[in-house]
Amino acid sequence: MIHNVTHLLRARRFLPLFATQFLGAFNDNLFRTSMVMLVIYGIYRDETQEAAFSGIAAGLFILPFFLLSALAGQLADATDKARIIRIVKTAEILIMIGGAAGLLLHNIPLLLAALFAMGIHSTFFGPIKYAILPQHLERAEVLGGTALVEAGTYLAIIGGTILGGLLVLERPDGSFHAEWAALAVLVVALIGRVAGGFVPSAPPADDKEIPGYPQRGMDWHIVRASITLVRATLHIPRLFLAIVAISFFWAMGAVLTAQFFPLVKNALGANPTVGTLFLATFSVGIAIGSVAVNWLLKGQVAARYAPASALAMGLFVLDLYRRVKGWPDSGGELVGMTIFLTMPNSWMVLVDLLGVAIAGGMFVVPLYAFLTTTVPKSETARTIAANNIVNSGAMVVGSAIYIGLVAAGVTVAETLLIVSVASIVAAWLAWKLHLACD
Repeated sequence: MIHNVTHLLRARRFLPLFATQFLGAFNDNLFRTSMVMLVIYGIYRDETQEAAFSGIAAGLFILPFFLLSALAGQLADATDKARIIRIVKTAEILIMIGGAAGLLLHNIPLLLAALFAMGIHSTFFGPIKYAILPQHLERAEVLGGTALVEAGTYLAIIGGTILGGLLVLERPDGSFHAEWAALAVLVVALIGRVAGGFVPSAPPADDKEIPGYPQRGMDWHIVRASITLVRATLHIPRLFLAIVAISFFWAMGAVLTAQFFPLVKNALGANPTVGTLFLATFSVGIAIGSVAVNWLLKGQVAARYAPASALAMGLFVLDLYRRVKGWPDSGGELVGMTIFLTMPNSWMVLVDLLGVAIAGGMFVVPLYAFLTTTVPKSETARTIAANNIVNSGAMVVGSAIYIGLVAAGVTVAETLLIVSVASIVAAWLAWKLHLACD
């Protein structure tokens, strides 16, 4: 049980936001999974093209966070957050009309354009989903509320991923289509807009601002606003350590999740159902880790479990690399989930994935709660936005390194070593934060 916060799931000050975030994450992953599976299994027939497409898709989704987070944070701190939610969820319906068309027409540029637009949608929603919590929740509820949002997000990822995999269907002639997926992304976007309409008002907070922070208001110059915001946030040591540690986590996550379908197809010789199983396992693990760390901390915002969690993540990734590297050649025929689960070490591959994800959830949830509780409410959205800028930059760099290594001939399995090594740096940063603030 999540410590002292299960009552929030019955409260209007939390439930509509939780439902809106859940549906948004569900639709993101429904669309992305449908798109990736349609392209990798139904359009491309080349291993390098498939790996490059996965990396490009990940980078395109993240790029708006890097470019527009400063605007999103300013807007969220200067405007009623509930009003922004309604505008963003209306935009999602329009974006998914384009995404559905791309799925129906097998049009890769249209699919990537819709994915980029969904990245913009998530950029403007991102600061709100964390910044609104300190306004609607008591301080003792914020860690638990953050854990519920994270757990719900990853349960939504499971549902969206599984449904996205089920709705990309193979015809008798061997071709693939995604007609039902196109309908589903539109329906979920509509339901999400309805849920967003119930989020209570969250006007700009009027508490004292941090000295040296940009004054509340809008600077529409993207580059200047981003530099000003990041500089003003990162000069505060505790925020610097938390943001850089989170950034390492998301850079590792970008590399790892970009690998799933190419890894499943080309290293493990398995079909899309196994890729869906991998993403579902990973999402379950993040949800478990999010709940577990809140229980261990008993609602206290602290980073004391983060260093060990980062090291555990790296060890599980290292063992995953070892098992994938020694995987037997399938002979060119892709196996399904049933056959895959009877193969030697298949269950240990899933255990490694689950372990990586549980450790990841335990690492990142307290750090997000830390960001939202150590600054005035009037600065929360901009702090999250600064975090998103740095995170997205790290993720784009991680995706670029991944694409470059694959293009240079490094196997998808070998790129797992990058994630394992990076976890040591993440653990060191988390330890510094623990010593400075706990």
